[in-house]
Amino acid sequence: MKNLLLVIMLMAGTSAGVMAQKFGHLNSQLLLIEMPEVKSADTQLETYQKQLLAQGEQMVQAFQTKYQAYETEAQSGKFSPLQLQTKESELQKEYEAIQQYEVTIQNKLAEKRGELYQPLLDRVKVAIEKIGKEKGYQMIFDTSVAGAIVHAEASEDVMALVKAELGM
Repeated sequence: MKNLLLVIMLMAGTSAGVMAQKFGHLNSQLLLIEMPEVKSADTQLETYQKQLLAQGEQMVQAFQTKYQAYETEAQSGKFSPLQLQTKESELQKEYEAIQQYEVTIQNKLAEKRGELYQPLLDRVKVAIEKIGKEKGYQMIFDTSVAGAIVHAEASEDVMALVKAELGM
């Protein structure tokens, strides 16, 4: 009888704990779009990208000039096959350098993106965790991730709380 009473009390305590859970949600993509710091980071990233692309365009223009000169020389018949082959080899190396630069641009942009955005993402994470602890949320879901929530009972949108925490 005591065991049965103990089981009933434990079950009642557990079900009350489950019912008292508090859930929230926010759309992190919308939050980031609205952050002034993200707009500034976007501008910085765009400026950096333009600088990198300008250098790449100079490389392409130089290559095109050299290629046109090669075509003229090849058609003139003044150069030996060995000389033309040497020029082709030089052009091939320059073309490969341009392709490598394209890869370098992508890597540099990814690195710069991380450098600019990671502190902002960390700041948002800290704000969400703080709101979660202060307001007693068991979980806060991110609704910007497609398919992350299949079904949810009513939960609170904590976007306004996180914005306030971030000073927005």
